[in-house]
Amino acid sequence: MTPVTSDDVRWWAMRPAQSNRPATYRCPFCNELLHAMSDHVVIAPEGDVNRRRHAHMECIVEARKAGTFRTYDEWRGGL
Repeated sequence: MTPVTSDDVRWWAMRPAQSNRPATYRCPFCNELLHAMSDHVVIAPEGDVNRRRHAHMECIVEARKAGTFRTYDEWRGGL
């Protein structure tokens, strides 16, 4: 499992997600359960979809505020 705050991950791809599938995931930020039917986000380190993870939107917002979750555009622009 890839740590969310890994120093070797320069940027993250993300997209909104919601499914009708009765699956449950564990958010890599808060380690709490996340139900696939809820609104959430799928994240992938440097766009690697083979290492994608499901996360709560609220956790992504907090990580972005803390500066620990950069998007490709932010990384490319040097923000």
